[in-house]
Amino acid sequence: MQEFIYYNKNGLDFPLSEKIQVATSLNDIEGKNFLISNSHDVKSEFIASEIDFYIKNSQDKLSNKIQNVLKLYEINGVKFDFAQDFEENIEISNSLMIIYDDIEEFNSFSKNLNKDEFDLYKVESKLIKEIKNSIGNFEVVVDGGNKDIILKTSQIVWFNENLTKKRAGVYEPNILSIEKTLDIVRKNLNTYSFKKTITYDKSICQYHERKDEVCAKCVEVCPTNAITKDEKSRRLVFSLVDCIACGECVSVCPSGSLNSANTSRDSLYEISLFYKDTKPLIISSKANIENINVDLKEGVLPLFVVGDIFDETMLLTYLQVSGSQLIYFSNDISKGTLESVRIVNDIYLKKYGKIAVYLVSNEEELNDALQKQEFIENSYYNFNQSDMKKREVFSQRLQKIVGNDDLGVVKTGPNIHYARVLVNEANCTLCLSCVGACNVDALFANQSDFTLRVNPSLCTACGYCELVCPEKDCLTLKNDELELNPTWFQESILAKDKLFACVECGKEFATTKAIEKIASIMAPIFAKTSEAKKRTLYCCDECKPKVMIREELK
Repeated sequence: MQEFIYYNKNGLDFPLSEKIQVATSLNDIEGKNFLISNSHDVKSEFIASEIDFYIKNSQDKLSNKIQNVLKLYEINGVKFDFAQDFEENIEISNSLMIIYDDIEEFNSFSKNLNKDEFDLYKVESKLIKEIKNSIGNFEVVVDGGNKDIILKTSQIVWFNENLTKKRAGVYEPNILSIEKTLDIVRKNLNTYSFKKTITYDKSICQYHERKDEVCAKCVEVCPTNAITKDEKSRRLVFSLVDCIACGECVSVCPSGSLNSANTSRDSLYEISLFYKDTKPLIISSKANIENINVDLKEGVLPLFVVGDIFDETMLLTYLQVSGSQLIYFSNDISKGTLESVRIVNDIYLKKYGKIAVYLVSNEEELNDALQKQEFIENSYYNFNQSDMKKREVFSQRLQKIVGNDDLGVVKTGPNIHYARVLVNEANCTLCLSCVGACNVDALFANQSDFTLRVNPSLCTACGYCELVCPEKDCLTLKNDELELNPTWFQESILAKDKLFACVECGKEFATTKAIEKIASIMAPIFAKTSEAKKRTLYCCDECKPKVMIREELK
């Protein structure tokens, strides 16, 4: 397989790098496969539509334009190397359900079908109680009067469809037209192909197998049935065949457990290195750039991404690596990306007196932003962030901005949260339940000095530590404030204690506060039976039975 191909039947008025094959006729490349192409007419693994957009609109000098076209191919090569969006297939039978309000709707559709083309179910919409599973394996729960009936079907045509979340395989003829709907359900017969769109790391998920629900933001923002939750097991359930790659879930995930399969965070970081001393124009796949005509100023380089997958961490990465303001182009921006833009803009206004990101949704706004975009003096910073957790990267990058200054507070929420953990030390027994509950290492114990510590900058504000804390009036969260001062990034001691020595053998075996708490509860009870049993409260496991046996032998 050859790597890079540029196809344009009209040719180009300037040369490209020798690493890029140029073709003006499809006959010249018939039967060949390529890695990256600028055109859907060429068989290739990746289509980089931003290449033609750049060539058409860039005002770069010729030498820079030649270099940047190659750079765009190489950027897409990085995407390919990191991509995990593997194609998957679902078997589709000829079973088809038509759901209608009026029988004439059913008749208008069914009269266009060939004899025996589909195994048809027809159901009045008022009888539909629930739809389970996804395309190829739908289970439709229908009100059967005395008991529910479950009908299995591969595809559904639903006039006046009223699902709260969209599903692949359910089609609305009043929106698509009967002809278009017929084309789709026929095309789907036998095999339905789709790509894996997101990856998931359950080890840092703030929902997975927790006894209380502290986070399910991905489920809340998902516009389809791609992510749901099993409330009994506290596990996320994925139906990626229903995913439309909008990026909503990726942009709001606090820990980074959800990632784009097309362009992961590690991939985005590697790509960011191409943008040093360059002005990034980030283009979401929600933006249609095909017919846009703008003047891309010198040094502006586009980056096309599938969905709105940029969060506050990746925005800050591109801001610091490029040393420039960003332009972000999306026609329907995700909640998380929108809020991330607001957060980093607030930070940059406090530090540099300039906004960080120009958010645009049309050609006029893009033209205006291109006129304003500039480099920000002394804003460059970089380090190798590969394989680091999302909040760790954000913490290190933000700490560079804050330095020794106190820039005040940036408010967060409702979709992206930061918080500071507070502990009433008098009530804390250092049981460390909170440490066990924290899966992003914001809370931790220092065994050398028996302290409970926190790094506020790593906290995702999930609140699980607060829920599992067994003590009253002990642990709380100060929510949705991002403190721009040096203490935000420093380990601080929340509680401290010393070890308690066994009154029999002198071995240290537990914290003093823990022993005192247990003793305050149990000592009055044990005192009614025997002094020896009361004494065991202050003994290690080895000495407890010895004390009791000694009492029995008296």
